[in-house]
Amino acid sequence: MHSAAPGAKVALFANTEWYLFNFRLPLARRLKDLGYEVLLLSPPGPYGQRLRELGFDWRPVPLRRRSLNPLGELAFLLRLARLLRTERPSLIHNFTLKCAIYGSLAGRLAGVQRRINAVAGLGYVFSSSDGRARVLRPLVRALIQLALLGRWSRVVLQNSDDFAVFERTGLARRADLRLIRGSGVDCSRFTPPPECGDAGPLRVLLAARLLIDKGVLEFVEAARALRAPERRIDFLLAGEPDEGNPAAIASSVIRGWVNEGLIQWLGHVEDMPTLVRSVDVVVLPSYREGLPKSLIEAAACARPLVTTDVPGCREVVEDGVDGLLVPPRTVQPLAEAIARLHDDPELRRRLGKGARAKALSQFDQEIVLAKTVAVYEELLNRT
Repeated sequence: MHSAAPGAKVALFANTEWYLFNFRLPLARRLKDLGYEVLLLSPPGPYGQRLRELGFDWRPVPLRRRSLNPLGELAFLLRLARLLRTERPSLIHNFTLKCAIYGSLAGRLAGVQRRINAVAGLGYVFSSSDGRARVLRPLVRALIQLALLGRWSRVVLQNSDDFAVFERTGLARRADLRLIRGSGVDCSRFTPPPECGDAGPLRVLLAARLLIDKGVLEFVEAARALRAPERRIDFLLAGEPDEGNPAAIASSVIRGWVNEGLIQWLGHVEDMPTLVRSVDVVVLPSYREGLPKSLIEAAACARPLVTTDVPGCREVVEDGVDGLLVPPRTVQPLAEAIARLHDDPELRRRLGKGARAKALSQFDQEIVLAKTVAVYEELLNRT
């Protein structure tokens, strides 16, 4: 059993309290069980109170995800540094690129030497081709290097593609990089449903934040392409628009698809294990991911997966073994993959079985927690 230094305090800083609750609650619980004092930091939101009700010290901080105002950003950085100087954590663990930059810089100002930065891809500034992103890219690259470098700093990446990019571009030192595949899935909670017959329509689920770059538009157009009397397929969309993201899809657009009869929109779903077990296929036509939680949850439930051949997604799916890979930003190959699964129940069963096996061997929550705690101990036990 690992153990913490007596009284060691660690801070977990994310860009939403929803992320802390839905992705990092098992880590916060494990750290607490090991004797760490845990401080949770994020912008305000309804999940903050839920974290407090679970016994965690959660504090709201006024990070604005879309802000580009230099004075406002500097004011936030100094405010975060003051909070860290008051709280004096031994280590700060930052999630997402913006939090990695701000949390690391504020940590330096506050004298918090030990920093872990979990970066799930390089975000909008590096993935977008619009003018604003291109202008910001050199500045953000310089900030990343300033934030991530240091003998007490570690960078946790979720997939092999991002690991290679960071190593090749010198965004962080090779010795400081760690590969930990996502936040893990509780394979005792996400379990396969009982075997049953194949009566009824094929239920195909996309569960994600409702963003253009999650492939939502391609999913809807695939639903349109597969409308035919001989095909009985229900397309289900679970999730809410992420209003803080430039790629968010408006609720009015989604309601239009519902009215057209293309999809069923479930909104936010609290009980994901029950939902995933109730469907036949899980789809994620994303343009790029860190390590997609919706896919590993579906894999744990032995659901066949259809996803894109892009970083993060191809870390989860091996084509023809546990799912089907299709090119990104295309409708026809996605529709053909769904049609193939509609027509071949045995293929669905075989891919689902392969997905469950991979979830158990690579993505189980206990594997991820052990690797993450090892990085904490590596830094906290160094002098």
